[in-house]
Amino acid sequence: MDLEVTDQLTIPAAELAWRFSRSSGPGGQHVNTSDSRVQLTWNVADSLVLGESQRERLVSRLGRRLTNGRITVTVSAQRSQLRNRETALEHLGDIVREALAPAAPLRRATKPTRGSARRHLAGKKRRSETKQQRQRPSAD
Repeated sequence: MDLEVTDQLTIPAAELAWRFSRSSGPGGQHVNTSDSRVQLTWNVADSLVLGESQRERLVSRLGRRLTNGRITVTVSAQRSQLRNRETALEHLGDIVREALAPAAPLRRATKPTRGSARRHLAGKKRRSETKQQRQRPSAD
């Protein structure tokens, strides 16, 4: 089953590698006999559907998550292998979509207005006076 990440990017099922193993999660008597844990791997470095700029962006943003150019998602939350497969696909799609999203514009630093600085200092002065009133009167 192909993974549609965005309208422009769909990862074909042929590029996705699946591995199944026994899950340590819920399942009762059935837990030791079924391979419900799912491991989904996608090779970012060798993918044919990515453009060069997309590949560079994914490699730079997912650098710590990549192992030999591959990203792996492991899911064992559900008892059912099918539900774990669906969850793994969703999770991989979310990761790739987030990594491909354009960077937010940088914040332009601004100075506080004269009025806001005045109000800030007035508030500090009021607080200082309140604390001064709480002190024990001096012996003078």
